Amino acid sequence: MTLPPDALDALLEAMLAAQLALRDALHALGLTGEAAGQPAWPFAHRLAAEMLAIDGGHARRVALTLGCVLLALVLALAALAWRARRARWGLSAAALALVLLAPWPSPQLLLAPAVPTSLHRSPTDFAAAGIVRGQAVYAAHCVRCHGADARGEGPDAARLPMWPPMLTGGLLWKRLEGELFWRIRHGMHGRAGLQTMPGFGPGQLGDAEIWQVLDYLQAHAAGRMLRESGAWERPVRMPSAALRCRHGGLRDARSLQGQRLQVVLTAPGAALPPEDPRMVGVVVGSASAAPECEAADAHLLPALALLLGVDAAAAPGHTLLVDRTGWLRARAQPGQGGWSEDDLICRSAPGASTPPRAPADGQGLDALLRRMDADAVRLVRGGFPH
Repeated sequence: MTLPPDALDALLEAMLAAQLALRDALHALGLTGEAAGQPAWPFAHRLAAEMLAIDGGHARRVALTLGCVLLALVLALAALAWRARRARWGLSAAALALVLLAPWPSPQLLLAPAVPTSLHRSPTDFAAAGIVRGQAVYAAHCVRCHGADARGEGPDAARLPMWPPMLTGGLLWKRLEGELFWRIRHGMHGRAGLQTMPGFGPGQLGDAEIWQVLDYLQAHAAGRMLRESGAWERPVRMPSAALRCRHGGLRDARSLQGQRLQVVLTAPGAALPPEDPRMVGVVVGSASAAPECEAADAHLLPALALLLGVDAAAAPGHTLLVDRTGWLRARAQPGQGGWSEDDLICRSAPGASTPPRAPADGQGLDALLRRMDADAVRLVRGGFPH
């Protein structure tokens, strides 16, 4: 028997929230310092989420143990408040029995090695400018080992004790971003202690540059997934960028969260699609008429091109749909006549089948928008929902 998906998600969220609360409380009390501008995780291990989604029995044991411990705490507090000595002893014994008889999971499955930045969150907000800057940093410091395509086959890779990992698939989502940050800053070592990747100290890369490299690698990996499989197998956010809007003036794309967006990468001489009350229109590029919103950040086009897996010169003509929570969900390619559910390329269940393409009319778009709203997605990093 495994936990229902909603119960598993609640367990994972509670585990992450508890660790963050502990970290922040220790920092507020002055018992821990900071690492890279955020409160540091002070322990050598953290709770591991990766196995909970794979091993249903392990997830059930963790949930039952957590329930036993919480009930034991309630009984212990009641024992402290109870005046009758016999009742206090009884409550204390029951609390101890719950702790001793709980189905404690294996520590090897429950705990994972941790570093001071394990629970760090990227402060970049996945900004378009940061993605583009990260591309330049990668070209200057990483490409000789990891390769221009991030497949680990750069000109210096063969001289390393171990070939660099491929950074073009799901690896970037399987690791906590704070731990990826630590590996870039301090390097990596094999089991024998031999350095397999050099670190980049503050004199070589600033904290912001490391976060920007990670943003670029995520964008590059997402684009490669889309190019090779026709789908974003992991959720990808609409990059943050400045927009100039008809109502509201200059604002950030994040301020439109709660509304659907239709992001049009305009091709020279192409007419804009008609405005649709179901979505906010965002134009990236030149427009013959004043749009609802237009990009005021020149970095947005190359950032979106990376996510599409195409060169910046080939990006105009594409249209993207963004859901109400800010995730990129659907793509129309240049010359495409209309929308259908087939264009939903980021789904909660990657690879799920969709009905045959609908006619190129408003009904296809209606079905696509309904599917977007009903099929919510969310990001999972290192097993934890974000």
